[in-house]
Parts: sequence; C-alpha cells; structure tokens
Amino acid sequence: MDNNQMKQILLSTKTIASVGLSSSDEKESYHIVAYLQEQGYRIIPVNPTAKEILGEKAYPSLLSIPDKVDVVQVFRKPEDVPPVVEDAVKIGAKVVWMQVGIVNEEAAAKARAAGLQVVMDACMRVAHRALIGAKPINL
Repeated sequence: MDNNQMKQILLSTKTIASVGLSSSDEKESYHIVAYLQEQGYRIIPVNPTAKEILGEKAYPSLLSIPDKVDVVQVFRKPEDVPPVVEDAVKIGAKVVWMQVGIVNEEAAAKARAAGLQVVMDACMRVAHRALIGAKPINL
C-alpha cells in the first residue's frame, strides 16, 4: 500500500472499528485511537471485556456493531487476524488496517479477494500525521 492509497483511505474514512483496543491509558493502542478520535473520526471500540472506551460504547465483536464501519483497525497478534478479517468482510467494511508489527499475508489475501483494501504493519496515527497532519485541538 503506497502513501497515496493510505491518504485516500484516511480522507474517505468516517468510522473506525478498533479491534483489540485497550481501555488502559497505559497502552499505546489507547493513545493511537484517542488521537484519531481527536481528528474527527468516529471510533467504535471492539473489546469484549470493556463497556466503554474513550467515551464510546464498546462492542464484544465486529458482528455486534449496529452501524456502518469503514475501516477495521486491528490491534491483535498476527495469528488472531483471520477471524477479524472474516468478520470485517461480513459487516461490509472497506478496509482492514493492521497496526505496526501485525502482518498476516493469508488474512490479507482473503480480505483483498473479498474486495477490501489492506494496510499491514503501519500505524494509523503515524500515517495520518505524515499524510494529512493533525488538526489543532480547541481547548
């Protein structure tokens, strides 16, 4: 995935379901998603052990989300990605975005075969800052 493709994804995305998002502000996933939320994206946490994260209702699975999802952001181990991709296809997501350190070629091939775009081993926050730039935060 090149920078132009990632920029187009970031510009066209409204809703991000974050699978494996931690409710702990000591975890990097929390801060990555908080940044994206501050930039105007709607965040839907997917974490079966949480009721709410970053002020948003958390869902136990992608399949339990009642709203349309543009991007499924993955904060899970590479071996845990295939069922996430299966569910992303079922809910009609457009993109599966695997964070830094997450690569699963088999799952990526299945996502692409189903018509989804795939980003692997890339931080959404880093990509957003580099390709779009952070909006100033109104205090």
